[in-house]
Amino acid sequence: MFQNILGWFSNDLAIDLGTANTLVFVKGRGIVCNEPSVVAVQKEKVIAVGIEAQKMLGKTPANITTIRPLKDGVIADFDMAGEMLKYFIRKVHNRKSFISPRIAIGVPSTITQVEQRAVKDAAQASGAREIYLIEESMAAAIGAGLPIGEPSGNMIVDIGGGTTDVAVISLHGVVYSKAVKTGGDKMDEAIVNYIKRQTKILIGERTAELIKRTIGSAFKVDGENKSIDIKGRDLVSGIPKTVTVHEDEIREALSESVSVIINTIKVALENTPPELASDIVDRGIVLAGGGALLRGLDLLLKQETGLPVTVADDPLCAVVNGVGKVLDELDILRRVAL
Repeated sequence: MFQNILGWFSNDLAIDLGTANTLVFVKGRGIVCNEPSVVAVQKEKVIAVGIEAQKMLGKTPANITTIRPLKDGVIADFDMAGEMLKYFIRKVHNRKSFISPRIAIGVPSTITQVEQRAVKDAAQASGAREIYLIEESMAAAIGAGLPIGEPSGNMIVDIGGGTTDVAVISLHGVVYSKAVKTGGDKMDEAIVNYIKRQTKILIGERTAELIKRTIGSAFKVDGENKSIDIKGRDLVSGIPKTVTVHEDEIREALSESVSVIINTIKVALENTPPELASDIVDRGIVLAGGGALLRGLDLLLKQETGLPVTVADDPLCAVVNGVGKVLDELDILRRVAL
């Protein structure tokens, strides 16, 4: 009863601590913050976090460094991850409320005990009353509206910035899961390397991401071959230059990353118990995460597996929406929390 009374006064938070972006959901208000997971540091002092820090990527003088505290779905810099988490919590938490919030955080399924402790410590330092950690694949399944409590197989593929999490879920539990360190960041890296190899032009991370979002695809959807003009540095002359790249070139650049994701899904299907596998034949595979927005990925996956494939309604926000949903249902929260 006392816990319920506390809940009325506090602003409970759900956080998706992602490699590329951190999203914060406030109970009763929805998603209030969606910013890049980037921290800018000058002489060991944090000077910018999120959007402001991302603007500095690749453009800083020697005395300022931009750090991405999460790499390949794991925490690469504990201190900076803590600072970033504290910043986002303080930014959205209404300090006028006199009760500390309950915080649920979506974390990669590959997270270690040490990393779990680091995330909890950071949340505690920002004044959390209770802290729950939920696997991102489970949160994505809840956010995508899958019936995770039923005795039936649900396959979710969460393609994030650092990792791709594939999970088969039944009765509020993960029956089988597999994660690979291939996601949006690896795709950006592949585009940078491909353009460097083919055109002798060096581009940055942000340009690679723009290319992926604009003309990136996994499968030839129609006859059109879109193109985009990009600016970079000529590796031969050292002078800035503009070149045109086409959709089929980028599809070739992304093919290796896409193959890794498809093979991971196939391995998960091979390891799924037969009774649950028969459910997946009917229900199909659900894609979530930013990578699910890659054009034609669902069509390619359908062709490769022969199963129905759907993209979640709001793939980018599936994890944070899922974590937000369970804030209202404490019994489910305690069942799915790590």
